Amino acid sequence: MSELSQHACEACKIDAPRVTEEEISAYRKQIPEWQIVERDGIMQLERAFTFPDFKQALAFTQRVGDIAEEADHHPALLTEWGKVTVTWWSHKIKGLHKNDFILAARTDEVAT
Repeated sequence: MSELSQHACEACKIDAPRVTEEEISAYRKQIPEWQIVERDGIMQLERAFTFPDFKQALAFTQRVGDIAEEADHHPALLTEWGKVTVTWWSHKIKGLHKNDFILAARTDEVAT
């Protein structure tokens, strides 16, 4: 269990600050398999998880959905045969917030 996953998510308002470069560097050390991608000028955290079949990929998708509902913060989920791509970002601030890194760490935990 990572230290990051134990942090509490906070309500993200439209004026919430995006993470700084220093924070990104520190948080990424705890979630090294996640990539930062940029789409339409918006930084996002993304990772693809592989599974031996669709049933296990779908079960993982549900587990991620459960942690998302619990935190009231929702990722993009692409579920395919043997693969789930999870993308976290904060829609209200159009970028990355600490919550995204916390939930990426929690996603890693439900993958094991």
